[in-house]
Amino acid sequence: MFRIGHGYDVHRLIPGRDLILGGVVIPHSTGLDGHSDADVVIHALMDSMLGALALGDIGIWFPPTDPKYKDADSVKLLSKMWKDKKMADYKIGNCDITIIAQHPKLSPFIEQMRKNISKVLGCGLSQVSIKATSTEGLGFCGKQQGIAANAVVILRKV
Repeated sequence: MFRIGHGYDVHRLIPGRDLILGGVVIPHSTGLDGHSDADVVIHALMDSMLGALALGDIGIWFPPTDPKYKDADSVKLLSKMWKDKKMADYKIGNCDITIIAQHPKLSPFIEQMRKNISKVLGCGLSQVSIKATSTEGLGFCGKQQGIAANAVVILRKV
């Protein structure tokens, strides 16, 4: 049995924060604003996994109003969620993530993002796809006001 889920996340860029995507700190003049580390890659992936199993969304599992998640490492949240008994009967078929950002250039960091995710999910590197695209200067991502990510996942019952 297979379950398919889709996730989307977006955060605005602000000065004075680290830019963290896929668990990688990326050198940049701005970072993503959010209650946790605002890692849109991990957040979109988590929402796609939760959606595949009809388990709500990241805000239900890790409320932004809860002080214990202030500046939380999203990779650790992904690990905690994936180890939950509600996920125990499933393995990753594959996931496909698209990052939407005008700048910085993300290609040098994508392999490490893939490694971070595959390690947490206990799957092969070939099961984790991450791509980056710009919006040719259009919209909030194109104007460098924020970064977004889309994720699709297939979970298979074991």
